[in-house]
Formats: sequence, C-alpha cells, structure tokens
Amino acid sequence: MSLAKDPFNVIIGGVGGQGNVLASHILGQILVERGYVITIGETYGASQRGGAVMSHLRISARDQFSPLIPEGRCDLLVALEPVEALRILEPYGYPGVMTLVNTRPIFPMGVIAGDATYPEVSKVIAMIRELSSKVWVINATEIALEMGDPVFSNMAMLGALFATNTLPIDGQSFEAAIGELLPPHRLAENLKAFDKGAEAVREL
Repeated sequence: MSLAKDPFNVIIGGVGGQGNVLASHILGQILVERGYVITIGETYGASQRGGAVMSHLRISARDQFSPLIPEGRCDLLVALEPVEALRILEPYGYPGVMTLVNTRPIFPMGVIAGDATYPEVSKVIAMIRELSSKVWVINATEIALEMGDPVFSNMAMLGALFATNTLPIDGQSFEAAIGELLPPHRLAENLKAFDKGAEAVREL
C-alpha cells in the first residue's frame, strides 16, 4: 500500500513509562526498511513522573521534513492514554485526523492525591470520536496485563496500528525491527502482544 498523503504525519502520545518512544523507533525502523524517509521528533513533559510524552513521525516517499508536526496537521494519532489523546487532538488534529486509542487511563498525581478528578472514560472517548474522522478503540493495557506485564501495551498498540491498514507495515517487518532493537529473549512475547493488538482491532 502507499501513503494516503505525503508527508503522512503520525503522533504517538502517552505518558512517561508507557513506552511510546520505543514504539515510535520501532515504527520508524519498519518504515525506513520499506524505503520511506522518516523524521522523528520527540517532546517530553515530566516523563519520569508520568508527564506527557509525544513522538512525531513525518513519513514521506521522497522528502525530509522538519521533525515536529505543525499544529492542525496530524493525520494519525496513536494514543496510549485517553486524556492524552484529547490533549493532542486539540492543537494537532483537524477534521480528517484518524485516532487509535488505548482506553485504560493513567491517573496523574493530582487525581491520585485527590486534588483533581479524572473524567469518565466513556465521555473522553465520545469527545475523541467528535474530533476524529475515524477512531479505533482497544484496551491495550488489558491485553498486556493478560500477558503478565503492562510493558507490552505499546507492542499491542503497534499490532492494532498494523490492523488499521493506515500505514505500510506488516508482521514480518515488525519482527525484523524488534529483532534489531530488543533483546532476542523478548522476541516471542512482543510478537504475541503485536498479534493480540491486531486481533483486537479486527474484532471491532
């Protein structure tokens, strides 16, 4: 498949500790191997304390672009946390943006301390649907927890991304990329998480 537009702008967003930076590097590696020109830019909040983390990927068949996506130009958002999806969509989205979102919230310190309230997830998802042309919703964290470790949620999200058919990626390319970026003994588990994420989207 080819890109829907050039450049095709992707944001992977979440909070510190969710592994979205690793996910962006794996995705970038896959696309480079397929001959695309990739520029990755990353922005960090207080990532060690669960602050916002965003990776910008600008994908082109021929040209190099600046690393950060201009506001209003995100074509695809991969959000590992629902409220972070809303925070990203407001400045970077436009009516044609597509969103893949993990439904499991991560409560910020203000909520944990009782100083703030986390919105109802169903209402957050409804707002995401209003701001996006297409939405895929999965509980990647639950998939990871069923495998015994929440760290696999980012791999489940990459599998889900594959199943959306929005990018030219496949399971073989994913296996090759994580073989280069991760220790060999983690290969089978990560492939399993990838497959489970893809299955969750196909069941929608």
